[in-house]
Amino acid sequence: MAPAAADTIRQNLEDFGRVPGDYDKIITGDLGTVGQKLLFELLSEKSIDITKQHMDCGIEIFDSEKQNTNAGGSGCGCSAVILSAYILKKIEEGVWKRVLFLPTGALLSKTSFNEGQSIPGISHGVVLEHI
Repeated sequence: MAPAAADTIRQNLEDFGRVPGDYDKIITGDLGTVGQKLLFELLSEKSIDITKQHMDCGIEIFDSEKQNTNAGGSGCGCSAVILSAYILKKIEEGVWKRVLFLPTGALLSKTSFNEGQSIPGISHGVVLEHI
């Protein structure tokens, strides 16, 4: 999922002519600490640094030391919870003016998994703004 998120972030910045600092937050679904590290490495290869803006929904929900969630949990579940309970409130209050929200997930297929094929990841990008 980290490669999908990295590609979506890079493409968003390119398409809109923006830099990471144009966003108050760049929020991924649930990469966990392992995926976050990989995301930063992949973007670094493209000279993109989002470390100041990045937040990961799964990291916000879970305590990786107590719950051993290093590689994350449910991207769709974490994204939905954090969006509805936290992100939208910050935007509505005007604390955050522009957020790049990137729910992440795996495109699971029992057929490809049973055949030993890799599981592709996906990341949608939504720009949320306070006007």
